[in-house]
Amino acid sequence: MTRIGIIICARYRDCGGGKCFRSLRERQGAFSIYPADEAVDIVGYSTCGGCPGGNVEYVPAEFVKNGCNAIHLATGLVVGYPPCAWIHHFKAFIETQYRVPVVIGTHPIPLKYLETHDRLPFWDQGGMRELAGHLLAESREVMEAYN
Repeated sequence: MTRIGIIICARYRDCGGGKCFRSLRERQGAFSIYPADEAVDIVGYSTCGGCPGGNVEYVPAEFVKNGCNAIHLATGLVVGYPPCAWIHHFKAFIETQYRVPVVIGTHPIPLKYLETHDRLPFWDQGGMRELAGHLLAESREVMEAYN
């Protein structure tokens, strides 16, 4: 069984997680890496703690104590405005400190966000397209369904 933790951007701290949980159930977005017949358990869900991500230093320890073997940095960190300036640091720190793989993203990128970000120069300059390219593999219809 795969056990995952999810870290979301603190700007969205009131998010109910509906898109993340739906995409896990439907194995879309970053959750498409898990076979549909494989059980996946969410062992933790937290915010980064706000810029520059104070919880990223501590929350993964709790996830690991709960058997976590993969941590997802939520899609909101990629396509929120502005995209998270710390996401590369979060990934490197968690993988180094906790020896747990970090997956960028949760649910598919909503089409309305992708269309806006494609018109803004900083998204590509920040390496977001490269970092989260796997989230762009979904069809236009799937991304639109996450608007």
